[in-house]
Amino acid sequence: MPDLILHHYPSSPFSEKIRLVLGYKKLAWKSVVVPPIMPKPDLVALTGGYRRAPVMQVGADVYCDTTLICDVLEHVQGEPTLYPPHLKGVCRIFAQWADTTLFWAAMACNLQPKGAAYVFGKAPPEAAKAFGEDRKAMSANMVRLRPADATSAYRSYLRRIAHMAEEHDFLFGTDPCVADFATYHALWYTRNQVPLLADILSATPAVGEWMDRVAAIGHGVMDKFNAADAVKVANDAGPLPAGQNLLIDSAFQDDHGIALGSRVTVTAESFGPEPTEGVLLAATRTHYTLQREGPGAGLVHVHFPRIGYVLRKAETA
Repeated sequence: MPDLILHHYPSSPFSEKIRLVLGYKKLAWKSVVVPPIMPKPDLVALTGGYRRAPVMQVGADVYCDTTLICDVLEHVQGEPTLYPPHLKGVCRIFAQWADTTLFWAAMACNLQPKGAAYVFGKAPPEAAKAFGEDRKAMSANMVRLRPADATSAYRSYLRRIAHMAEEHDFLFGTDPCVADFATYHALWYTRNQVPLLADILSATPAVGEWMDRVAAIGHGVMDKFNAADAVKVANDAGPLPAGQNLLIDSAFQDDHGIALGSRVTVTAESFGPEPTEGVLLAATRTHYTLQREGPGAGLVHVHFPRIGYVLRKAETA
């Protein structure tokens, strides 16, 4: 199998989620560090528009969104599993809540004015301004919590997580599952990136102990890799045919009246409004696949999860 190439940056919470999943599965991977804000020319050459971190590249197949990346890594290395059979439904639903409701409450708390001042304290003023403008553009379609409301919600969520962590080593038992990694990364940002505000964790010591156990999993075996070389990998490899990639379902599920082979766009429902345009190769119960050509990357297949993304016919001139 071609190398697993993760396009990420160190302070990205969702990237930390996938770095830990790679560690849990004891996988080797190549690290391409992308800028936290636009422009991201090498990443966009692969995705065609999607620019959230992280993105997983395997040859000329590009997997967007950590929900889909977790499915890919489960297919690459089935044991230890992210989805225990007796918890398959509940751990996915919990992870979806953690990646959305919990995450946005935590981040609105983390990046309240004094938190943002700490994060950018050593950076020039224009860096903080550029980051704020970048994230404002990405969240144009979102309703954001005010810091005080977010902090109240975050405290309540931490107490509920503590009730689970008091019962087991991990949230649903003796071993971690996808819910642990989805829950951990927003809390990791609080503790590791905004320690000024980490006192919010002190009221729930069981959460801190659980976080220590998750952190101890580590990040697997990582080698640094160059972004331009990653684009060249895609150009040299060519994408795998539909049904032979790292996504196990392939049956067409038509909920939109859009035929395979149509020119379409796929866009995130809320955060990150940049569309990716290409030819629809797959629309299964779990994912979409678009075929497109990127500058320097050649022909690539870009994959998105179905949940959280909007499929539309591309506008014609």
